[in-house]
Amino acid sequence: MSFAASDVILQRMVTLHPKIIDLTLGRMHRILDALGNPEQNLPPVVHVAGTNGKGSTLAMIRAGLEGAGAVTHCYTSPHLVRFHERIRLAGTLIREGDLAEVLDRCMDANGPDPITFFEITTAAALLAFAETPADWTLLEVGLGGRLDATNVVSQPVLTVITPVDMDHQSYLGDTLELIAGEKAGIIKRGVPCVVAGQHDAAMAVIERVATRHGAPLLAHGQHWHVGVEHGRLIYQDERGLVDLPLPVLRGPHQIMNAGTALAALRALGQDNDACEAAVTHADWPARMQRLDTGALAELVPKAELWLDGGHNPAGGRAIAATLQAMPLRETHLICGMLNTKDVAGFMRPLAAATASLSAVTIPGEANAIPAASIAAHAAAVGLPAHQAASVADALQALAIRAPQARILICGSLYLAGHVLRENG
Repeated sequence: MSFAASDVILQRMVTLHPKIIDLTLGRMHRILDALGNPEQNLPPVVHVAGTNGKGSTLAMIRAGLEGAGAVTHCYTSPHLVRFHERIRLAGTLIREGDLAEVLDRCMDANGPDPITFFEITTAAALLAFAETPADWTLLEVGLGGRLDATNVVSQPVLTVITPVDMDHQSYLGDTLELIAGEKAGIIKRGVPCVVAGQHDAAMAVIERVATRHGAPLLAHGQHWHVGVEHGRLIYQDERGLVDLPLPVLRGPHQIMNAGTALAALRALGQDNDACEAAVTHADWPARMQRLDTGALAELVPKAELWLDGGHNPAGGRAIAATLQAMPLRETHLICGMLNTKDVAGFMRPLAAATASLSAVTIPGEANAIPAASIAAHAAAVGLPAHQAASVADALQALAIRAPQARILICGSLYLAGHVLRENG
């Protein structure tokens, strides 16, 4: 079966089933019933929710489990270059034939009934996982938690909540407490929940939900601690202290993500070797990823080119902290964003860490903010701004204006995917 087969099916799904956000579980239960309830026959499930750090934390959990010799299924979203990235089946990206087959079966099972693109593709992932042997299933929430399409697993072995912050307010609520309540919706009765460091308001909500469900909490600052000492990652819980290399995923924020992953691994009974694999072997593209080669990198041969998909205020703070921890070098941003994001909130912390911003409109995205509007937001927070017709044009201009600078492309995972495709 050719690679184009799944593309054709996915495009048909987009046509029939819109890429909208409509948080409810009724459609998921209906299609899963029609498929024989694969969500009830998965290898042990670890379910991860949160505003920031979900993907990085899950990548480290996966690296730890696989480093210990386990076989894992893994579901993440969105993809960057190919849809196949969303579904790791028994440790590898799902094969084209397997993907086309489960997509077809889900289309047949759903028939003409309403369903969103994310829901039907999530059902396809669960179907593939249920029919393929593995030791673990790792599920990343798409949006929120309580009504997310992944929240159909009634008995995970562990839930994980990464840092909760303001994002997707139009869907999850306009206060930290409301958003935390949606994230805490993955907590299940009697199932342990690992919780990363949180704002007090978010933690209070998570604790209330956990108490109501009788779910033991393993919370940062109470049951486990993580930090950096003498260039090493130090993690400690009631089982003892673990001294590890710093995470290969860059940025100060990855220390908390690593601690969360280590707490999860230890809750799953993994040893120190698994913990070391988690921080040394994790791979998560478009999170402070260095682009050394490729078509775009060649446009700025003397510059240092980076890519990050951060897109909300907490992401902006994390990127700024990462840049400030790096060796001093004049830094310029190339930024594209979606109209569902807090643009000024994302850019404000970056203004002090960067010299300029080149605004681009994300190609092919209906919700992309026009470059002129992004540039205006940047100027409003004190960041000198330019407009560019494309990322390539922005890079060519920077190659002339600041040939030896550090350049960071950021603002959206959708922009990051476009960049990775264009860079080759």
